Amino acid sequence: MPQWFEHEYWQSLNQWQAAPGGRGGGARVGANGEWFLRHYLRGGKAALLSRDRYIYTGERRARCFAEFRILAELRAAGLPVPKPVAARCRVAGPYYSADLITNWIADVRTLAAALDSCADPARLMARVGATLARFHKAGVCHADLNASNILIGKNGSVWLVDFDRARLRRPGSWRESRLLRLERSLRKLGLNRSGAFEALRMQHNRYYR
Repeated sequence: MPQWFEHEYWQSLNQWQAAPGGRGGGARVGANGEWFLRHYLRGGKAALLSRDRYIYTGERRARCFAEFRILAELRAAGLPVPKPVAARCRVAGPYYSADLITNWIADVRTLAAALDSCADPARLMARVGATLARFHKAGVCHADLNASNILIGKNGSVWLVDFDRARLRRPGSWRESRLLRLERSLRKLGLNRSGAFEALRMQHNRYYR
């Protein structure tokens, strides 16, 4: 169903809602809002040349299919990620555009939103650290680990989303670089509360062993 990847299609059915939390290019769609539809958008200086076109080097390397595969693998391993539903790659000459549909994770908010109103940030961050350790033990290198791509459920569950450009890697210094990236994200938002990130790191290192 090619129309499933068109935001206009869902809007015409009144089954489209802008996604909260700054998840650019994405929307919640479906009769019950059960899916998340994301159109891949470029960031940084590359966006000045093209907002949503990428150089096509083969179907297997298309970003949407690569993300679909890694999500399926992580789901099979029991890690808390959204279930992939469908992906589309549209080729036009030497370029392509991409879309991905995953299940919508209900009753969650971003780590940034959760920390903003949290009475015990150290406890929350400790749970995040333990979850990140599970991903890192599995060799998952998340390309954009920030306070918007970590979701916190009402029941205290922790989820990771947006696995564009994520890779499975051998143990190495990349693990520390991912934690530092998250710390910078929190500092930029003014959410790096005293002791909270230290609690994350402590639990991460404890569960990573």
